[in-house]
Amino acid sequence: MMELSERGREYRERLLTFMDEHVYPAEPVYREQMEAAGDPHHHPQILEDLKAEARRRGLWNMFHPYSEYGPGLTNFEYAHLAEITGRSIELAPEATNCNAPDTGNMEVLTLFGTDEHKKKWLEPLLAGEIASGFAMTEPAVASSDATNIETSMVRDGDEYVINGRKWWCSNALHAKCRVLIVMGKTDPDGPKHRQQSMMVVPIDTPGITIERGLPVFGYHDREGHAEITFNDVRVPTTALLAGEGDGFMISQARLGPGRIHHCMRTIGIAERALDLMIDRAQSRVTFGSPVADRSNIQDWIAESRMEIEMARLLTLKAAHMMDTVGNKEARMEIAAIKVVAPNVALKVLDRAIQVHGGGGVSDDFPLARMYAAVRTLRLADGPDEVHRMTIARQELRRRDPEWGRR
Repeated sequence: MMELSERGREYRERLLTFMDEHVYPAEPVYREQMEAAGDPHHHPQILEDLKAEARRRGLWNMFHPYSEYGPGLTNFEYAHLAEITGRSIELAPEATNCNAPDTGNMEVLTLFGTDEHKKKWLEPLLAGEIASGFAMTEPAVASSDATNIETSMVRDGDEYVINGRKWWCSNALHAKCRVLIVMGKTDPDGPKHRQQSMMVVPIDTPGITIERGLPVFGYHDREGHAEITFNDVRVPTTALLAGEGDGFMISQARLGPGRIHHCMRTIGIAERALDLMIDRAQSRVTFGSPVADRSNIQDWIAESRMEIEMARLLTLKAAHMMDTVGNKEARMEIAAIKVVAPNVALKVLDRAIQVHGGGGVSDDFPLARMYAAVRTLRLADGPDEVHRMTIARQELRRRDPEWGRR
């Protein structure tokens, strides 16, 4: 039976206290500071205040699996904490330095970065002094198949010259973004999964142009999702992560743990939405009695609770397997949770919006923005269809090991 360790329980209690005492009370302050700035990508002071408090409490870099850089929690231990931070998705992940895509980038730099990369970029990321972006997806090709990417990385002496166009580069509009991890092709004629490489590219390198920030259902996230052009961008050969042709391998190493993080935060969002739905249903009166008295509303509440519990258990199973048998053996479970968690959260959010009536689709409540954010997760880190294909192939080969290989 999966049971949270004493260390995991202790971190969970400390994080819950931090959320109650600091994060939830900071939410209206955050909104006021963002509105006063008039800039959707403004970096508000309240976030720096929360970061300082989180560090003081030892709630910092909790995602990092290596004790050299963080508490060294297991995927299973951290999964419980990621869920809690998801309950205040705009504040808690970054307040604890556990926000995407910085978490994935920090793990990539830890595993594949040189000493120079670690000194220049990993250390300030771990300290929360800078932010980073991840540039893989491209507008001209179906990037659900990462081997399709076309951005070129051509070696010229002791430099690489990068040309291409990326979009949905999360964090690139963050006020503190200083560096990008960019995936491109160094050997377009090589074996399919050895054509790609990844490089560390400072965001102020000549030739990089941020064309625009992409809205999600009309919302501009604070960290931004940028469309970026690379026009004869020159970086030294030391910018290469691992080796030439290792880009696809790095992307797979990066996305496994990240999907656990995303899914548990998403379950946290669903829990917050269920709380909001219940509070609204109990406080609003129609036709002489609380909305919560209606049988259909009670069905929605019950269905939401059951679906959240199922999604949580599946995600925790995946985390447990990653810890015990490794990411490769947990591949099907990781794919499954990436489909299940966002779809469950969207169901719960939709019900909560309906119970809130017109308020649910307004900005007076967080539900509309939460829905927009969660809907993107059916596409980010691979669309549902790709993950379903992974699961189906594994199941078919369970019955016939040679299926699809003849």
